[in-house]
Amino acid sequence: MASTIISKDKFQFTDTIREHLAFGIVLTCLFLFLTSAYTKIEEHDRFMNGLLKVAFISHYAWLISWTVPVAEIVVSLFLIIPKTHKWGLYGFIGLMMVFTIYIGSMLLWSEKLPCHCNLLIEKLSWGEHVVFNLAFVGLAAFALWLIKNNQYKSLIKQNDKY
Repeated sequence: MASTIISKDKFQFTDTIREHLAFGIVLTCLFLFLTSAYTKIEEHDRFMNGLLKVAFISHYAWLISWTVPVAEIVVSLFLIIPKTHKWGLYGFIGLMMVFTIYIGSMLLWSEKLPCHCNLLIEKLSWGEHVVFNLAFVGLAAFALWLIKNNQYKSLIKQNDKY
C-alpha cells in the first residue's frame, strides 16, 4: 500500500510574524505616500510647473497637481485604519502602477523627464525609479498575501480596544 506524504512549504511564518511584517510594510507605504503628498502640497507650484512641461498632460496639470496628493492622502487614510489596511494596500498598488506607467510613457515619448517626487526619490534615474516603484508594488502585494493568509485578526482586535 502506497502512502502519500504531503510536504509543507519550506518558508512559513507564524501568525505574529505575518502580522508584524504586514504592519511594517503598511507603515512603510504610509510613510512613502504621506511624505510624497506633503512635498507635492508644500511645493505645489514646483510640482505643477513640472507637470506643465509634459506635453501630453500639460492641459490637465492643475487637476493632476491636486488629484495626486489628495489620492495619496486618501490611500494613506486607508493604510492608517487597521480594518482598511487591505483596501489601502490595493489603492497603494493601483497608484504606484499608475505612477510606473506614467514613468514608462515618459521614458518612451518625452525628451525632458521632470521628476517632482519626494526626498531621495528625486535623485534616482528614471530606470531606478521604475525599479523602486515595482519593488514597492511587490512589497505591498506581499503584505496583501500575508494578510490574506492570516486575516490580520489579532492586530485588528488589539487596535479595536483603543
